[in-house]
Amino acid sequence: MVDRPLSPHLQIYTPMLTMMVSIVHRVTGAALYLGTLLLCWWLIAAATGPEYFTYVQDFMSSLLGRLILFAYTWALLHHMLGGLRHLFWDTGRGFELVTAELTARWTIIGSVATTVVVWVAGYWMMGVLS
Repeated sequence: MVDRPLSPHLQIYTPMLTMMVSIVHRVTGAALYLGTLLLCWWLIAAATGPEYFTYVQDFMSSLLGRLILFAYTWALLHHMLGGLRHLFWDTGRGFELVTAELTARWTIIGSVATTVVVWVAGYWMMGVLS
């Protein structure tokens, strides 16, 4: 048997912000797939008829439905900003530890802020907020 070097176990690594943002970027990618299924459900309901569409609209208007839509909005915006971060890296810049940490922070702050702005704007356009 050949002695091979072992990779460090995950318990040895100290969680860093950049590592967590990378993991969340992957998770939001998977969440977007599931959210797209909800969008398909809504479009199929619209094509099916008014009764089924009302059923789906009632679910989406419920507290649970709105929480899911809010999370989907955040996942979409976080994944987009993470993609822009990767695009920045593709130019060969941003690999310094300070810059990588800063762009990770801006990805988090930006995704939360833009999600809130999108939802406030949506409620304002519907006339709920005056």
